[in-house]
Order: sequence, then structure tokens, then C-alpha cells
Amino acid sequence: MDEQRRRHYLAVMGVQNWIPQAVDGVGSKGKATSPEAVVEVSQVLSAEEIPPWIDEVPPVGNERATGSEPDAAIPQGNPVSRLGWDGLSRQVAQCTACDLHAGRQHTVFGVGNREADLMVIGEAPGAEEDRQGEPFVGRAGQLLNAMLGAIGLRREQVYIANILKCRPPGNRDPRPEETLRCAPFLDRQIALVAPRVILTVGRIAAQNLLKSQEAVGRLRGKDAEFEGIPVIVTYHPAYLLRTPAQKARAWQDLQRVRKLLK
Repeated sequence: MDEQRRRHYLAVMGVQNWIPQAVDGVGSKGKATSPEAVVEVSQVLSAEEIPPWIDEVPPVGNERATGSEPDAAIPQGNPVSRLGWDGLSRQVAQCTACDLHAGRQHTVFGVGNREADLMVIGEAPGAEEDRQGEPFVGRAGQLLNAMLGAIGLRREQVYIANILKCRPPGNRDPRPEETLRCAPFLDRQIALVAPRVILTVGRIAAQNLLKSQEAVGRLRGKDAEFEGIPVIVTYHPAYLLRTPAQKARAWQDLQRVRKLLK
């Protein structure tokens, strides 16, 4: 990633100054490598000038071959926990397990690198996600891209999914019975990706994955895991757009992700 783009992402994240720390033995940890290392937000682009990611960055293209077995290899009635990517995607697309299927335009399965070290899990699709069939599009998606870019990752390098695969009407919170019906799909996605770290964004994602009723503010910063995988909890990008003062805390969470990945 070029330096100008990295600085832009940090500015969008609301980081006032960025001082790179030493990596792989260069310099001394915690100290600026040069006087020019301090970057002022005023020197970079504004949030409104975020370029479209899909047009700008080519896909990684190294999705896992295993788990993409043909339909003939999936016996009738096989449980979700044994499906590969093709069978799982088809099950989600055809799902009528709860009432949400009646109002959807598209299911929102998930996107990204199926061998990713980092998996991002959100809450439920919104109106634009339902229309496009892809998670985290629109302004919240742009901010998520910037958050990932701030720790040196492109959207295509991670795998992104939601707790729910269908949009709740009026963007209301998912109901317990809806998340229960969708849980096997997400569990299987996590098993297939086998990420090194999971980042949950938003209260619904964190509470459902960690089986907790605590608020995001209490869950973030704590050591947590799902099936042995470290889980970092942070705020939803849509919340950060409404409450920019919390971006500093989100940046702390992203630094924890970066540390775990390294």
C-alpha cells in the first residue's frame, strides 16, 4: 500500500497523528523513524474523497479450493456443518427458515478472501446490502474499507459476513429466533475460512458470537474467543459515522487486531 493511501485511511479513522513503530527490527519500538513520520490530518484527503474500492483494487483471487466440492458430493439432507462453499451458498440463497425471506431482494452471503487471516463479522444487511447482495456497501462500507486500510489490509484480503443473511424490515435489530436460525450458516463460514482473528463490528455481532448481553463498550478491550479464535470487538462503522468521537477507541481496537495478526 502506498504511503498517501495509508495516510488517507488514518485520517478517515480520525487519527490525529500517526507515528509508525519499528517493524522487523528497524528503529526502536514506539519511536518515530524520522521527523517526517508525523502526519497531520489536514495534509490528506477528506472523507468524501474516498475512491471506490472495487474499481481501484483488483481482487486477491486466492480463494480456498477445498470446500468448493460439486453438488454430487453433498448427499441429500447433509447438515450445514458438512457443506462446502458452493453448497453453503446455495443453502443460504434458498433459505426460508424464518420470516425474513419473504421481504428480501437478495440474501447477503459474504465476500472476500476465503483463506483470510482476518474475518469481519457485522450485524445484519441494510437496504443497500439487500439490494446489492453484498455486505458493508455505501458509507458504512467505505469507512470499513478505511479502517482496514489503516492497518494495511484491503477489503479483498479479508472475509466479511453478517450474523443475519437477510435484511430485517426497517433495519430493526435481529430477533433471537432469526439469529438462531442463521447461526449455523455463519458457524460454517468461520470453520471454512479458519481465520486467525475475528473482528466483530457492532453490538448484535459481538453479543451473538460471544453469547453475551454486555454492551460493546464493556466487551471491547477484553480477551475473548470463538472456537479458539481470538475475537476483537469494536463499534459498527455506521455508529462511528454518527459518533465520530468514538473513532479513537475503534483505532485502539484495530491496533489490537494488527498486533494479533503479526
